[in-house]
Formats: sequence, structure tokens, C-alpha cells
Amino acid sequence: MKIIMNVKINEGYAKWKDLFLSVDAQRQKYGIKVLAYGHPKDDETKIYQVLEIESMEKMQAAMQDPELSKLRTDAGVDLDSQELVFLVE
Repeated sequence: MKIIMNVKINEGYAKWKDLFLSVDAQRQKYGIKVLAYGHPKDDETKIYQVLEIESMEKMQAAMQDPELSKLRTDAGVDLDSQELVFLVE
């Protein structure tokens, strides 16, 4: 299953990207593969990620993982801003 995740960040793109790239092991634990990520040309506070996930259950488990939530907030992610778009395959 592929999804697009959109979040707002408030501590800068460079900080977000460094922390995002540092958690590959945690993503692998939940069967999440990053296909692409980035931001609009004129707005580095809006982050888009294209992800492939093994199952919705694993994605939900990852979203409820307190360690991953803390890492995301440490990276400046506004968790309340998160939006998910499920892509039809």
C-alpha cells in the first residue's frame, strides 16, 4: 500500500531531514519504505512523504510508537497537522 503523508514542521527543514534520515531502522521495523520526500519550492514548513507500507496494522503501530512520536516532535513535526492520502494501486 502506498500513501502520501503531509505534515507541517516548525523547526526548519534541515533539522527535520537529519532526524528523518536517522530513523531508517525504526521504519524497517514497521515495514515502511520511503519512496520520496520533500517540500513545495516556496514553503519548507510543509513536508510531503511518499511511503510504501506492508500493512495498515503496521502503519498504525508505528504511529502509536511513543519513541517514533518523540523523534518526530523533536524534529519539529506538528503531529496535529498530519494528513494521509491512500493511493490506489
